[in-house]
Amino acid sequence: MTTTPAGATPPAVVARLSRLDRFLPLWIGLAMAVGLLLGRLVPGLNTALDAVTIGGISLPIALGLLIMMYPVLARVRYDRLDSVTGDRRLLLSSLLLNWVLGPALMFALAWIFLAEHAEYRTGLIIVGLARCIAMVIIWNDLACGDREAAAVLVALNSVFQVLAFGLLGWFYLSVLPSWLNLSDAQLQVSGWDIAVNVLIFLGIPLLAGYLTRRLGERAKGRTWYESRFLPKIGPVALYGLLFTIVILFALQGDAITSQPWDVVLIAVPLLVYFAVMWAGAYALGRAIGLTYARTTTLAFTAAGNNFELAIAVAVGTFGVTSGQALAGVVGPLIEVPVLVALVYVSLALRRRLFPAEITTTARHDPAPDVVRSGMPRRR
Repeated sequence: MTTTPAGATPPAVVARLSRLDRFLPLWIGLAMAVGLLLGRLVPGLNTALDAVTIGGISLPIALGLLIMMYPVLARVRYDRLDSVTGDRRLLLSSLLLNWVLGPALMFALAWIFLAEHAEYRTGLIIVGLARCIAMVIIWNDLACGDREAAAVLVALNSVFQVLAFGLLGWFYLSVLPSWLNLSDAQLQVSGWDIAVNVLIFLGIPLLAGYLTRRLGERAKGRTWYESRFLPKIGPVALYGLLFTIVILFALQGDAITSQPWDVVLIAVPLLVYFAVMWAGAYALGRAIGLTYARTTTLAFTAAGNNFELAIAVAVGTFGVTSGQALAGVVGPLIEVPVLVALVYVSLALRRRLFPAEITTTARHDPAPDVVRSGMPRRR
């Protein structure tokens, strides 16, 4: 994604994107369709994809996630992280949104919209508990958010995920329904399984990205690293994203295509959730005086969910053909196009709400002729 030029309107920004970025929603839609078709047309594909797993997740999906995460984390300027951790407004707001309001909102929506569908309701609550640690970095980068802030908030969510997922699952799926005279099954998931997922899908690419930047800058300097090396590896992140979506939807292709009305039932509360969380976080960032970049980062990290972990927990606990697993798979089906659309909403709001920052950002763009996906601009 390009850094927004001074005075540019959203259509002008879109026109300056690489072909890969400009048609990202189309590529994602095609990836979903291909995955669904593969799941329906290739006998035994589900069994083959699930034959080898890492941290409870199919090996092809695991590889796609690692490939997707590495280029994004290689872009982070790790020497600037202290400027993010010192922003208490950002950190406290993120913790409140992700670990108090987000799970509570998803719990309420699940019971409002799926009161008669226990399996889907449980799966949706699990999605709400799995906070963002992966694809949100890509949405944040496309919307010109603060890359270093996103990395810190993702790392923070990862730590809290290890510590809080099992506890919050027990609370929202057992304790709270009992208090409210509701009935539901208790979620039983190992904290160690969650820790393994976090270590694999965040720890490995984070370490690789840090070492790549450190060694690359030491050998060639920052200018070479950001203007020559990053453009070469940048598109790999989106290729990994598309590959992951294909495989993910292939795993539940039969369930999604044979139960379209159930998909709609699950989709409605998800749409409400993403809209409320993103808009509420964006408004909060604006109200407490955050910059555009950090307001955007706060909004996307609050609205995004770690559907990979949610699917792994649902499949491991209830089975691959369960309604809980189907609810987990519908998550990215709704989240991906909605958050891509919100990227454009965020860029449009930038000019209206943060006009003074546009000129400053353009003046300090370290690599103005390189788009964020790593593709050179067309002049």
